[in-house]
Amino acid sequence: MKISDFDYDLPLELIAQTPIEPRDASRLLVVRRENKTFEHRHFRDLGEFLRPGDLLIANQSRVIPARLLGYREQTNGVAEVLLLAERNNLGPDHWETLVRPGRRLREGARIHFGHQGQPPRLIGEIKQRTEAGGRIVHFSVPEQSANSNDPYQLLNVRQRIDEVGRMPLPPYIHETLEDQERYQTVYARIQGSAAAPTAGLHFTPELLERLRQQGVRTSFVTLHVGLDTFRPVEHENVSEHKMHSEEIELDADTAALINETRQAGGRVVAVGTTSVRVLESIAKFHNGEIAPYKGNTRLFITPGTPFKVVDAMITNFHLPRSTLLLLVSAFMGKDLMEQAYQEAIKERYRFFSFGDAMLLL
Repeated sequence: MKISDFDYDLPLELIAQTPIEPRDASRLLVVRRENKTFEHRHFRDLGEFLRPGDLLIANQSRVIPARLLGYREQTNGVAEVLLLAERNNLGPDHWETLVRPGRRLREGARIHFGHQGQPPRLIGEIKQRTEAGGRIVHFSVPEQSANSNDPYQLLNVRQRIDEVGRMPLPPYIHETLEDQERYQTVYARIQGSAAAPTAGLHFTPELLERLRQQGVRTSFVTLHVGLDTFRPVEHENVSEHKMHSEEIELDADTAALINETRQAGGRVVAVGTTSVRVLESIAKFHNGEIAPYKGNTRLFITPGTPFKVVDAMITNFHLPRSTLLLLVSAFMGKDLMEQAYQEAIKERYRFFSFGDAMLLL
């Protein structure tokens, strides 16, 4: 399987730069896999395609302010750190990151975060290089100088990251995001992601309530989005790509709801590729069954991978040559994926993080 076979041309003006208001005013391309038909609707119409007894499974991970801008301690040169995942197994306040400029940030280098010329608010020290080309960084909060007149309260590392960090918008978004909460889902509550699970950005509290009233239930899993959201598939041979480990969790209540839904003949509708990976990872770990789980996954879903739990999927439009496009192709078939994407381009849908959505039935 070649990654070049999962490429497509997209007019730049179709890359959504800002979120649409209200959230559920985005467009929805409804794809029926069985008869290969398309229907053009809006996300607010989602309830027309769901049935009483269906179960929505969404990712409740919350995006952290993972983009840290600082300067190198020795040279004052500009440095940037993107937090990917906390690695407490290496010690407190250790994070796996991507850094720039990579060639100058070697083991032992220190980065100061805060206003240049003032005492740093946060310090990061490069500890080691990762297999994926990132860095393990140990963060610390400098002790307040005895001679300093700065009255700020000494915060822990996580609080200081919240203070100095910025929202990690994807590099293809060039507009300023005025409301930082628009890069969070309305149900995000567990901090840990370096990017939003964007299929969930279309939901409003009112839409979720309407779905509940018509008998559609909602429950949540957690996958903290990490490196593979930012890293393209670099090998031409797809099988050579190594998925990054991401932290996932599914609790006992959600496991019970999924099993109850399956036994009653309802559909499990995954909101986004991250929810798909949680469900299918856990099914793989448990021989096709769903049980509570907390740990990590490296599951790489490509065409030919069987789906054991997910019956339908809500997803945005994904970048060419990406692991996410491979996953969607696995679920709907490569030929139908290509037809759907060309249909969306022809109809001027908005693409990527702040773009429109598909419902794959």
